[in-house]
Amino acid sequence: MPLLPLLAPRYWLLWLAIGLLWLLVQLPHRVKLWIGKQLGRLFQRFAHRRRHVATINITRCFPELSLIEQQHLINRHFESLGMGLLEMLSSWWLPDRRLQYLGKVEGIIYLEEALARGKGVILLSAHFTSLELGTRFLIMHLPVHATYRPHDNPLIEYFMQKNRNHHAEKAIRKNAVRDMVRSLKNNKPLWFAPDQNFSNKNKVFAPFFNILAATNTGTMRLAKMTGAAVVPFFTQRLEDGKGYKIILQPALTHFPSDDDVKDATDINRLIEMQIRCAPEQYLWVHRRFKERPLGEQDFY
Repeated sequence: MPLLPLLAPRYWLLWLAIGLLWLLVQLPHRVKLWIGKQLGRLFQRFAHRRRHVATINITRCFPELSLIEQQHLINRHFESLGMGLLEMLSSWWLPDRRLQYLGKVEGIIYLEEALARGKGVILLSAHFTSLELGTRFLIMHLPVHATYRPHDNPLIEYFMQKNRNHHAEKAIRKNAVRDMVRSLKNNKPLWFAPDQNFSNKNKVFAPFFNILAATNTGTMRLAKMTGAAVVPFFTQRLEDGKGYKIILQPALTHFPSDDDVKDATDINRLIEMQIRCAPEQYLWVHRRFKERPLGEQDFY
């Protein structure tokens, strides 16, 4: 989208907010994280709908926790959301020299071995609050193509597209399957996160924290069409502002199978295992269980 229409008066307040956020991003890392926590707490106080969704998700996925422990996890999640906002903007606006010391990539050999097969790699990821920054750390090592969902606000979409195209070798809309296939056939790593519940026909119901969840089958479809390897890829924020762990795991074996439910179950299990390492860092404000199997009660 051209920039000129986005200078209209109706966008001026948002431009001001973006300018203030740019200034915050220039601050030292630990200071940014502290400010991010405060922003998250403020969001928790006023975002009633999102707080309701996060509460339902966390109480259902962690029934073993006491009510006090569940509330503590909800509070930490909103703090993580606030930190994630400034991390995302840092990944857009800061140069490599300001970021590279914060990220430690583990298991890059698994990605290199998968690329050596010559059929592309699906970086199987999920929506953690530090995902944008984690992908930026990986891009410092090799080019990555990334899928994304366009934002409804034109000005925010302008910045998202501009900055993703600047750092990633290519940014691909989530419905542009031909572009994804082309990237994989050109032996590129493709960032892909199938863990959100958006209404479409390409889904099956598979267990996620012992709850049947609508799970996108795009990972299996892309792997079948291209022969690409599937390498799990996650980002975890370390405690006390000590940086980030970027985790690459061995390529999945015997994947995809002829059973989409089994494959979706395997994917959900991988994501669940990573969530349990840092549960506050997963995107619990998303309605992960929006669609229910026939006859089951709506969660939200």
